[in-house]
Amino acid sequence: MARAPALARRNGEVSFWQASLGPAPRRPPLDGDRDADVCIVGAGFTGLWTAYHLKRARPSLEVVVLEREHAGYGASGRNGGWLAPMLGAHGTPLEPALARALRESVAGVERACAREGIGCDWHAGGRLRVARGPAQAARLRRALAAGAEDEHELTAEELAARVRVAGASAAAWTPHGVRVQPAKLVRGLAAAVERSGARICESSPVRELRPAGADGRAAAAGPRGTVRAPLVLCCLEGFAPGLRRQRRALLPLNSAIVATAPLPDAVWAQIGWEGGELLGDEAHAYCYAQRTADGRIALGGRGVPYRYGSRTDRDGRTQRRTIAGLVRMLHTLFPATAGAPIEHAWCGVLGVARDWRPAVRLDRASGIGFAGGYVGTGLAASHLAGRTLRDLALGEDTELTRLSWVGHRSRHWEPEPLRFLGANLVYALYRAADRREAASSGTRTSALARAADLISGR
Repeated sequence: MARAPALARRNGEVSFWQASLGPAPRRPPLDGDRDADVCIVGAGFTGLWTAYHLKRARPSLEVVVLEREHAGYGASGRNGGWLAPMLGAHGTPLEPALARALRESVAGVERACAREGIGCDWHAGGRLRVARGPAQAARLRRALAAGAEDEHELTAEELAARVRVAGASAAAWTPHGVRVQPAKLVRGLAAAVERSGARICESSPVRELRPAGADGRAAAAGPRGTVRAPLVLCCLEGFAPGLRRQRRALLPLNSAIVATAPLPDAVWAQIGWEGGELLGDEAHAYCYAQRTADGRIALGGRGVPYRYGSRTDRDGRTQRRTIAGLVRMLHTLFPATAGAPIEHAWCGVLGVARDWRPAVRLDRASGIGFAGGYVGTGLAASHLAGRTLRDLALGEDTELTRLSWVGHRSRHWEPEPLRFLGANLVYALYRAADRREAASSGTRTSALARAADLISGR
């Protein structure tokens, strides 16, 4: 069984992306109670983009961002580096207005990187969805028939001309996909937010969000102090259940990634992948991968899907069996990597609403706003959420504030132990469905996967 690599913890950082940059700069914590115009809870992509767009629109606003650890500590510094116009669960079709807004957000991230001098290994190679076996191929073709016009089916031979994936029978490619190094992007964004005049307070956990009282100010309260502001925006994603009375609002679903050492030219000659496309598959317990700028493969997927009581990981440590499963998948897809060292392994959480639908909302009466529930597709969505929260906070009626995810509310997840039993049952069924489909020549989706969809509410 694969050993948990020690290098993933170098410099005390969580992911390979973070460790490769060295220690993150630490900012002073909140030093007591204070007032602000807008308080943002969470210094990941959603919170930082919101602060960035607010300060660009209204430089005079006093914006305070509160972060329990350091900017980019959570999913923003640990994800797979997929900047793509996706929203919600894997393969979810998008209505045209949302699809356009997400594509504009990808372009908006590029413009911000150019404006602020943020280098993040940007590579616009598009995105590949690979089908292995008849059932996956049939699902892929159904998705193509219902999906965007600019996603095109590839034969096995056309796929192999791009990247050689063992056992692949078909694929789909879209130009809308950018590889990034997420820790570089989030650190650069945090620095840009500070230059704009917003204050980021690290090591400043928030325990509770309090609605506005008679003075018209909501509050974010924690052991370091309380920030009061007319607007308090919750941008915690999978960490939102750590707030008082929010345990069941989002499910913190776990995802894990392994990264190889830089692969030699002889291995890349067998794999191809010169185009650097983002790469995913059509399995139910799907995987996602990128070819990194320094010649590694970073591949992720589900490990232990959920921890009892909505608990989160301890600084990205992941289980040996999760690492072993991801390494098996890596070797299955790319047999040429069988001798490659695995130098990094880590995990993180992503936020999932009960109906698997992301949302952005602001309740003027309470002064509390929210954005999240991206189901692992948050790089572009967080930029769109930040722009949307800006418009909502400024009271503007725009195309963004009229998008369908604005104001959406999902019911809460079930109490424990039902939440734990259900989440783990769902992913056990998905894995079993993948095994059953792999052993069959049929094109029908396994009934086990349909049962998992029903239980999960997808």
